[in-house]
Amino acid sequence: MLENLTTGVLALGSDLSVRYANPAAEQLLGVSLLQLAGRPLPAVAPALAALEPLLARVLETGRGFARRELPVVASDDTDVALDCAATIVEGSDGEPELLLELADASRRVRIDREHALLAQLEASRSMVRQLAHELRNPLGGIRGAAQLLERQLELPVLRDYTGLIIREADRLAALTAALLGPAGPPERSDLNIHELVEHVRRLAQAEAGPRLVIERDYDPSIPVVAVDRNQIVQAMLNLVRNALAALDGGGRLVFRTRALMNETIGSRPCRLAACVEIEDDGPGVPEALRDTLFYPLVSGRAGGSGLGLALAQELVSRHGGLIEYTSRPGRTVFRMLFPIEEAPR
Repeated sequence: MLENLTTGVLALGSDLSVRYANPAAEQLLGVSLLQLAGRPLPAVAPALAALEPLLARVLETGRGFARRELPVVASDDTDVALDCAATIVEGSDGEPELLLELADASRRVRIDREHALLAQLEASRSMVRQLAHELRNPLGGIRGAAQLLERQLELPVLRDYTGLIIREADRLAALTAALLGPAGPPERSDLNIHELVEHVRRLAQAEAGPRLVIERDYDPSIPVVAVDRNQIVQAMLNLVRNALAALDGGGRLVFRTRALMNETIGSRPCRLAACVEIEDDGPGVPEALRDTLFYPLVSGRAGGSGLGLALAQELVSRHGGLIEYTSRPGRTVFRMLFPIEEAPR
């Protein structure tokens, strides 16, 4: 029965050495039973080292524990979340054994995060529209008054001040337009997503210096995607420029694409989706910004407008897609997900 469970099950001795692991546990840990057997779990699965004091406490007190959504780094360096539960049982030799259950909670965690991102997007849209409309009329009045005043002034030095007012009013008007984003629905056409990614990669290489290493990891099986080229290039550029700012001229940037089967984007199930990932090895997203990262006017950089990520999320959402991210020091990955509509047979 244990062999057929989708939940990982491990039996551990009193020294936390592995006595048994079912196939689901082998798959979750990325290690075979031959490599696990007889060795301490923290040594063969460093991702679970955080459980060592909890497991020791179970052996000491005889009381089990459960922990949901434990963040761990898998053997392939990806971030996953595990639901863990441990109980103490009597082994076949009469000695106490620990029964450790592991279930992959990454999909649930990702869906919850996507729902939160969609809620952020709706809140951002409402706030941005109200702010933009409140700013437009006063800015137009300020600009017009400055132009009228400029005609009445004779001294060039005074006209310099009115020119400054006009330029600042124009800058704020441009900021307001950026907050609202492009008008009208996307002008979609069937495109090879790699052509867009390569275009952005070349721009990134030109903007960065020689200390930046750019890698490509493309999935050639992705079919054409119906998107607005200009809008998606702009969204990708916003993500890339954020990564370049975090890397500060040096480091590693990875462009990765994947075709995903049976994916969920927000609450919408998709049989096939295109995924574009932009990964950097910078310091990661500051903890204080993680829950508000896609809100407009939120920035972790001095002098940043805080519009890049908000606009990128808006542009991708217009295509039925979503941007999500995972971040820790040394590995930040932004994922753009696009549903691929299958042609009728």
